[in-house]
Parts: sequence; structure tokens; C-alpha cells
Amino acid sequence: MRRFKGLLLFLVNFPCFALPSDFVYLQDAAPDIIEELRYANSNNFTGKVVPGYLSGRCILTRQAANHLAKIEAQAKRLGYTLKVYDCYRPTKAVKAFYNWSQNIKEDSEKPYYYPRVEKSELFEKGYIALSSGHSRGSTVDLTLVSLSSLNKGSSRPGTACFGSSRNYQDDNSINTGTRFDCLDPSAHVFYKELSAEQKKNRLLLRTLMIRGGFKPYAKEWWHFTLKNEPFPKTYFNFSVK
Repeated sequence: MRRFKGLLLFLVNFPCFALPSDFVYLQDAAPDIIEELRYANSNNFTGKVVPGYLSGRCILTRQAANHLAKIEAQAKRLGYTLKVYDCYRPTKAVKAFYNWSQNIKEDSEKPYYYPRVEKSELFEKGYIALSSGHSRGSTVDLTLVSLSSLNKGSSRPGTACFGSSRNYQDDNSINTGTRFDCLDPSAHVFYKELSAEQKKNRLLLRTLMIRGGFKPYAKEWWHFTLKNEPFPKTYFNFSVK
């Protein structure tokens, strides 16, 4: 009896995080998709870990995760794999972005993430918002990685986030003309000053995602939302962990 009580006490006290109903960890639906959540580390436009990100695990609605699993299978047939930079995003993180944008004195990441836009204009120009579709759980920021480049890691950016050559890149993703979260007009899907390779790569990602049931966002080539998202009007605030 004492052993049973001890076991029961252990189970009660053991930390366990249960996701809300209809939310899953992407790795459970599509374990081969690369997860590199940039807001769970300092490699992002704020230069710090973002509030609400206690781990780098991708969380999505079950429907969005299942759709991505099918897209991943298609991408592999073409010689690529998906790589996610952000998935579900709690509203506390969105608020932190806004608060960061209002502190114009802290500008250390400007050369790397928004070199052609003043920080004081980021909110006005729509790069920062008071709400985000990510908080509904069916929006994802992602790219493609060639299966032949899987052994290459990521690094801290040392240049501006865009360019006609590959020098701007900080990881093993395809050449799309900008890094993820480049707060710049060059991140717009149909930005004119792209190389032929960059246009082709953006079109490939866009085509895969649209055929897989997601809708694109014209101002960010990496941003896609499930067309029939299950929570179109609900914004969640549980932490990523």
C-alpha cells in the first residue's frame, strides 16, 4: 500500500503539459519536418527569446498538422523537406512584439532584419500587428530545404536579410531572396528584384502549400494559413512548451 501511495504521489506531482483539445505537436503528425522555432531563441528580429516560448516545439491544430504531413510527403518526392520557423504563437508573444516595436531606442537588430525600414515605422507599415493568425493555431511560417543540404546548420545572421546572392542566408534553406522574418519589401511574394532562382523557389513553396490546403500571405513568402482553419475567430494564449 505504501508503494502505491508513493507512486500516486509521484504521478500527481510530475509536471505534465496537456495541449488544448484539437492541438497537437507537429512532430507527432510529421516527424521528418525540420523544426527551428526562431522565437524560442535569440535568432530573431528582437534579438531575444520571445515571451510565451518556453520550448522550440511546433504546436498546431490537428487539421493544420495533418495537412502539413501530406505536403511534406509531396515535397520529399521532389527532393525537399519542410522546415518550420514558427507555428502556433500565443497572444502574449504578439503583445511582446508590439511592445518591442514601441521601444525605438533598442535597435540592435536593425542591420540584420529591417535595414531599410525605421523601427518607428514597423507597426505603421504592417510589419508588426496587434493580433496574429498564428494565435489561432493554423498558421505556419516555413520554407523548404533540399534533402542534399540536411547536414548544414544555422548561424547567427551577419548581413542584411536580403540579397541577390546567397550571402544573406543563415541556414540550409532554399534561396528565396530573404531570410525568414525579413521586415522588408523584398519579403513580398512577388517582389520584382529577385533572381530567376529565387522566383522559382518561392513559386515552388507557394504551389505546394496552396495545393495542400493553405492560403498564402502576399507580404511574407513564408506565411501560410490553413484555408478551413477550425478556430477562425479564437486567439489562444497558452505558452509553447
